[in-house]
Amino acid sequence: MIQTPYYLIDKSALLRNLQIVDQVREQSGARVLLALKCFAAWSVFDLMRQHMDGTTSSSLYEVKLGYRKFGGETHAYGVAFADHEIEEVVANSDKIIFNSINQFRRFESFAAGKPKGLRLNPGISCAGFDLADPARPYSRLGESDPDRILSIVDRLDGVMIHNNCENRDFGRFDALLDGVEQGYGGILKRLNWVSLGGGIGFTAPGYPLEAFCRRLRRFAETYGVQVYLEPGEAVVHHSTTLEVSVLDTGFNGKHLAVVDSSTEAHMLDLLIYRETAPIGSGQGGHAYQICGKTCLAGDIFGEARFDRPLQVGDRISIGDAGGYTMVKKNWFNGIHMPAIAIKELDGSVRVVREFSFDDYVNSLS
Repeated sequence: MIQTPYYLIDKSALLRNLQIVDQVREQSGARVLLALKCFAAWSVFDLMRQHMDGTTSSSLYEVKLGYRKFGGETHAYGVAFADHEIEEVVANSDKIIFNSINQFRRFESFAAGKPKGLRLNPGISCAGFDLADPARPYSRLGESDPDRILSIVDRLDGVMIHNNCENRDFGRFDALLDGVEQGYGGILKRLNWVSLGGGIGFTAPGYPLEAFCRRLRRFAETYGVQVYLEPGEAVVHHSTTLEVSVLDTGFNGKHLAVVDSSTEAHMLDLLIYRETAPIGSGQGGHAYQICGKTCLAGDIFGEARFDRPLQVGDRISIGDAGGYTMVKKNWFNGIHMPAIAIKELDGSVRVVREFSFDDYVNSLS
């Protein structure tokens, strides 16, 4: 039995999302890139690369990871590249997308011969949290002024637009794309490709895939461009769990169970966005608040119901632990870093990475 805590990536569950990706690629003509900022567990890239066209990135290290471990197309994007990074970024990418016209002008000569793009910020978005809203007031993410973009459009091959965040509403996606076309249609017609970014929940149950694919194809035909999508969460949704064990139980107005993991260290987005993790089936007569083991008072995964009272040593699966978890894990409180395990398509489980005290020490100085 594998020692908890560990992330368990289920390839069968991952494959279900990837098969929807295949459908979108085939019916829309879009190319689909994995957003490494969300999920970068390269031990399952062998499966993912069969269903996706490559990767997109937010930093030099992500560019290099995508180029070396995933293959296919490697798109390089960064909010700001440093002088000492740019040559490596270009060497490890197929396309380079600049966040600003200043960065484009500064580094254009380094990317000679490579397709170059610019992030376009249309000033409209779908985001449930201001923290994640790329079109928030005073946003640094991309260029909005059509005249400024037109000043360099003849030197651009494409643009990247990322204005959807956890958007599972096709009608809202359609309306946002309408807004982009109304504001920037003249620019779009002068490009070779347009990336519509990520944050589109097209793998969610009941999502109108056929309408989505028709909309993407119509957009591509109207402007004569290759469309790209950059999903992260949509690809890994419900594919991964965080497996934990109960270390202690108690009662303080609620029944409490402390587990050998932590939201702040191992599922940070739960804290950042004040969300709760899916735990168990939600059934049973025994309710517990599942708590992390760090000293942070708010280190709480959420509440769950169980068929019987929890005891020390019981194991719990915390769901939806794929996106924005392993890429954000940290050594807060020096607690043990979860291992990473994979459940293969045949049902067998293997551990692909374990962490030790030496890893903790080597992360510091």
